Amino acid sequence: MAEPSHNQSKRRVCAALLAHVDAGKTTLSEGLLYVSGAIRRLGRVDKRDAFLDTSPLERERGITIFSKQAVLGLEEMEATLLDTPGHVDFSAEMERTLQVLDAAILVISGADGVQGHTQTLWKLLSRYQVPVFVFVNKMDQEGTDAGKLLEELKKRLDENCVDFSACPKTRKESHDEKAAGIDGAGEASDGDLEAFYENIAMCGETVLDAFLEQGTVADEEIRKLILERKCFPCFFGSALKLTGVEEFLRGFERYVPVRSYPDTFGAKVYKISRDDQGNRLTYLKVTGGSLRVKDLLTNRSTAAPDRPNREKKPKETAEAYPEAAGPAEETGFWEEKVNQIRIYSGAKYEAAEEVQAGTVCAVTGLTKTYPGEGLGIEAESGMPILEPVLTYQIQLPPGCDVHVMLKNLRQLEEEEPMLHIAWNEALGEIHAQLMGEVQIEILKRLIQDRFHVPVEFGSGNIVYKETIADRVEGVGHFEPLRHYAEVHLLLEPGEPGSGLQFASACSEDVLDRNWQRLILTHLEEREHAGVLTGSAITDMRITLASGRAHQKHTEGGDFRQATYRAVRQGLKKARSILLEPCYDYRLEVPSDSVGRALSDLQRMHGTFGTPEQDGETAVIEGIAPVVCMRDYQTELAAYTKGRGRLFCSLKGYLPCHDGEAVVKRIGYDSERDTENPTGSVFCAHGAGFVVQWDQVEEYMHLESVLQKEEGPKGTEVERIPRGRPARELTLSPEEERELDRLAEASRRRAAQAQKKVSYAGTGKSPDAKVHGRHASAHVKKDSPGTQSRRATQKKQEKQKEYLLVDGYNIIFAWEDLKELAETSIDGARGKLMDVLSNYQGAKKCTVILVFDAYRLEGFPGEVQRYHNIYVVYTKEAETADQYIEKTAHEIGRKYHVTVATSDGTEQVIIRGQGCSLLSAKELQEEVELVNRELRREYLERPGQGKNYLFEWLDKETAEQMEEVRLGTKRQERRS
Repeated sequence: MAEPSHNQSKRRVCAALLAHVDAGKTTLSEGLLYVSGAIRRLGRVDKRDAFLDTSPLERERGITIFSKQAVLGLEEMEATLLDTPGHVDFSAEMERTLQVLDAAILVISGADGVQGHTQTLWKLLSRYQVPVFVFVNKMDQEGTDAGKLLEELKKRLDENCVDFSACPKTRKESHDEKAAGIDGAGEASDGDLEAFYENIAMCGETVLDAFLEQGTVADEEIRKLILERKCFPCFFGSALKLTGVEEFLRGFERYVPVRSYPDTFGAKVYKISRDDQGNRLTYLKVTGGSLRVKDLLTNRSTAAPDRPNREKKPKETAEAYPEAAGPAEETGFWEEKVNQIRIYSGAKYEAAEEVQAGTVCAVTGLTKTYPGEGLGIEAESGMPILEPVLTYQIQLPPGCDVHVMLKNLRQLEEEEPMLHIAWNEALGEIHAQLMGEVQIEILKRLIQDRFHVPVEFGSGNIVYKETIADRVEGVGHFEPLRHYAEVHLLLEPGEPGSGLQFASACSEDVLDRNWQRLILTHLEEREHAGVLTGSAITDMRITLASGRAHQKHTEGGDFRQATYRAVRQGLKKARSILLEPCYDYRLEVPSDSVGRALSDLQRMHGTFGTPEQDGETAVIEGIAPVVCMRDYQTELAAYTKGRGRLFCSLKGYLPCHDGEAVVKRIGYDSERDTENPTGSVFCAHGAGFVVQWDQVEEYMHLESVLQKEEGPKGTEVERIPRGRPARELTLSPEEERELDRLAEASRRRAAQAQKKVSYAGTGKSPDAKVHGRHASAHVKKDSPGTQSRRATQKKQEKQKEYLLVDGYNIIFAWEDLKELAETSIDGARGKLMDVLSNYQGAKKCTVILVFDAYRLEGFPGEVQRYHNIYVVYTKEAETADQYIEKTAHEIGRKYHVTVATSDGTEQVIIRGQGCSLLSAKELQEEVELVNRELRREYLERPGQGKNYLFEWLDKETAEQMEEVRLGTKRQERRS
């Protein structure tokens, strides 16, 4: 197809028509297209031939369901007109167009005035900061009064709504009308002009000063006021009869603000659809630079440093962002080419090779885009305000493949993200979130036409959400064999309506930047379930605080698991709050029905102020839960005999009025939700094991960020692994007998092994029978002296004693050491080493004090000699338990080994090795006993007037020193 004929040098404006249903919005768009010359024949909604009603569904029902666009070629600009749905059930489709607008045309029915949905639209336009032109339609109907309607607009919408019907004509317009012989052509009267400018001047102080000096207001100043939403032009007419349509179009062209765009590429995606051939269309507005066919687009947004979005050179992209070299599933980034650029006008389009900034177009070739996505310098849109509050089960016909249908529904979800298609694995059901009955009927028809499957919908249920009330740290660890990832997240409550916000406060020295990006991507990629009802969480700020990866074993999927588990673990720790959707309502009832209305509102757990009297009608405004007001419209019409009116707009999510009852009714168990686990996976002895959420912090490899922040100021507190909490083990008599039985069995096995060794020494082993008499030829008999020496050596070895001490277990079991550790863990370690040094000096056993160091990445392990004891720091991935078990197994059968620990599991294993046990309390008692004995010996030693060196040595050492002093040692050596 040929390139579009529109002038590329013209100013470009994108405007949308918004209205309450049946306000005449599509009729006005038809009139604007006809007056501008874009179409040659006027269509009508009731005749099913409107230019922008392109879908058969729209023509059948007479309502706009999908947003469409048309191009208006005006004299000084090119305007893209977007026709949006007016029915409240399709408000999400309308809201998505607001993010690409330069201006909005709000259509209000003159017969109905400002309605409930009109105020919702006004709030949306205010939120998106869109300049607004108001067209009051249907002024040809009896009873309409422009003056009264303008007052209502000022009261219900904004006091700066100004009547632009009397705006002066430009010189060119006046000249053209005179040349055409139109009566009344020329400038407006001086009185009308002065009143017009005065009304505008009241909208801004600077404009008012200029008006008082000059008596007029420049067009540039008026455009600035409109852009800043300080002035809202209002026009009156009848779109069906084309009354006031041309004046509106002329005023719109003259006063609409026009944006200036940067030279760097940017685009905002606002809609996804498919054409008749099934091609995926991405509707977007170019907000910077230009877009050409075959350009390479990516979601690496340059709007934020963490998410660059469009790069034309893949090589540069790979160098700047090395993590992009991985699969798209792991990095979350994509790169695709634009195959075709289409500029639609109604059902037809023109293909373009290049489009400039300000152009709205549809693009083919992109398969991963979504509404609200920003490309290039454009940032991603925030969370939409309007969202469904009801969820329905989609009931499939018998014989329908549920998985194939789920895939088809995902395609519809791309076009309408608010559907939130969800698959319930436990129930085998598909659920969708919808706005109301009309959307249900349309969706059923779409599924039938596109996928040829007749479906039904179950009864609607309220969509609840969850948030938290306090600040917590969530920890997720994923470490099955040959995998590793740990994530620490800070979960904080946000402002109501703020949605979910994600950020990173983790240093790149702790976790590489690419892993941080991946974690944030995993946070954003899914809807996280709460722990009360399994509903989605909202109004929270989640910050990446810390994390760890393994240089060899970490993969992208590991951080996905760790991130999900960290969120769930944090939610389990926090105090969760159940939220329900609430309406902002406006209730208009006759004065004699106020008492009934207030009673109903109180019964429905609604809030309300003092009723305001408006003639014979009382107006009540407030907030009420959606679940309580679902069927109130019918009840209102009954008791007011049709004179009452109820206007509702979604306020947002507030704490549920009967949260405990809802939680009990839903019956959700977070521990049984296998798709959203709350625990973590750790690894020990070459196998992974699951740790429950409330014990994760005892096994985690990184210190708690939250506890570090809350530690004493000026004191660095080192957090020690608490994988084996200090606790005293109390065993029942049956358990004691079982442990003794295991120990006895171990001793019997050791004795049996000794017998086998003796068989080998005498040639009587079972192996000797196999080898026959040749076996005895290799056995050398020991002399009686050698046998005696070996027996003495074995006896000495058997008497040698070892004491293995689990360092951190003892520190956190002894109160004085535990108190010291809270201030300085180094001090606690040093004190324990000194205590055990004194103990060894009295007991003469070999003391091995073991400390965990398995969390230090790449640490090879270390053994230090501290005075007369050995201090062992375990290597990476080896706990103190593992080291003690290994050492006890190696030397337990050869020497007398005692293990000091209060870990119950460790005690069972040690008993099985045939070793002796000391609990932390028993070791403390032994140490105190030794200290008392040493003190007693010191005090009982006879005092002398003189201080001799040898008197303060032990007996054995004193004898050796005396021999050295006398020279007897030297004489023995010489002899």
